[in-house]
Amino acid sequence: MICPDFLEFQDILKKMRVLDDKIVYTLNTSIPTESFQKKIDAASVCQDLHNQITKGHSEREATIKNCIVATADTLKKLKVAKEENPNDFDVLKNYKSEQRKLRLLQQELSVEEVIKEKTSKLFSEKCRTYYKPSDL
Repeated sequence: MICPDFLEFQDILKKMRVLDDKIVYTLNTSIPTESFQKKIDAASVCQDLHNQITKGHSEREATIKNCIVATADTLKKLKVAKEENPNDFDVLKNYKSEQRKLRLLQQELSVEEVIKEKTSKLFSEKCRTYYKPSDL
């Protein structure tokens, strides 16, 4: 699990977002100009790219949600420990740390929505004449 270490979690997400980060470049190099349209099947290129994008979005969303659930479970356990021993400094410190991590993970879901929207818009603009997925 990558959830306990938030910095590692962010590194993994960054690697998972490479396609979205380079979507303009990928679209420009994948979709043929008018002079090369007969040499490349733009419909299949767009369909393949759409499948990669969709898979990436699903995997990242699942990863973020799994970490939110895991962190919330840890937070519940720490809350019980805090109530049993309110003067334990380590428990209080860990509780606050997990609260911060949970907020950061929830923010990542919002970031993911923005990234997904941007990528979908760019994909749609460039591939709309070649491929129309049912989910856009």
